[in-house]
Amino acid sequence: MKHLSKLCASALLVLAAAAANAQHKVEKLWETEPLLKVPESALFAKDLIYASIIDGQPWEADGKGAIAKVGTNGKIINADWVTGLSAPKGMAIVGDLLYVADIKDIVAISISKGKIDHKITVNEAGGFNDVSADKKGVVWVTDSQKGAIYKVEGKTATLFMDNIRGINGIKAIDDKLYVLSGKEMFVTDASKNKTTVVALEQGGDGIEPVGNGDFIVTAWAGYMYYVNTAKGTKELILDKHATEKTADIGYDPATKTIYVPTFSANSIAAYKLQ
Repeated sequence: MKHLSKLCASALLVLAAAAANAQHKVEKLWETEPLLKVPESALFAKDLIYASIIDGQPWEADGKGAIAKVGTNGKIINADWVTGLSAPKGMAIVGDLLYVADIKDIVAISISKGKIDHKITVNEAGGFNDVSADKKGVVWVTDSQKGAIYKVEGKTATLFMDNIRGINGIKAIDDKLYVLSGKEMFVTDASKNKTTVVALEQGGDGIEPVGNGDFIVTAWAGYMYYVNTAKGTKELILDKHATEKTADIGYDPATKTIYVPTFSANSIAAYKLQ
């Protein structure tokens, strides 16, 4: 009996170790028709996905940009839901407002009205990229061209942090900001203390929490990773670099679905995290 107990204990340890080291993977669910003209960002919101459509050069103020609506079944609801933007990228929602990064503008769109409510223009900005909102309704925006983070309260944007080389994706969680900066993911706080979470082989783009402290992170070049923040490790879960990009992702934690803008492939693809 004592020998059997030891065997059972050993087996449980082996199973626990296997579970701890389990490899994550993704299964492709669908991909939209290639009718979205250079989608850069996907934002999941309840029962649909908002997609930022550049339709031109990534940093050119050409007025061609738009926000599209896509169903969670992969059907394009409206490719031109809101127009009049230039090179829209990251997005975040606070109440009825959808905030969008658009070069030197932080554009606030009324979701109920389906039109631009107001713009916050920062003349000294180089090029806004990603957007995230915290639980207090404060909006955080990265400036990839100037290497900075801006804090937006109401209709006022103020510089929060600068000298961040290669900054792109940002996610506000509780009182912390998780940031993708070149080939690094770091976390910072109100005191601007900076701690590296993990190193990447490629420049990071999209960042989404999965709900257990870990993250899904993309590199624009066509790679997607599962990041274990506690261990400071990453797993490559998708490699599409030969055929398409993996830009600023959206995530539905309830269904564990990742929505990936393919940029120049003109589509959004959905993957199930397993």
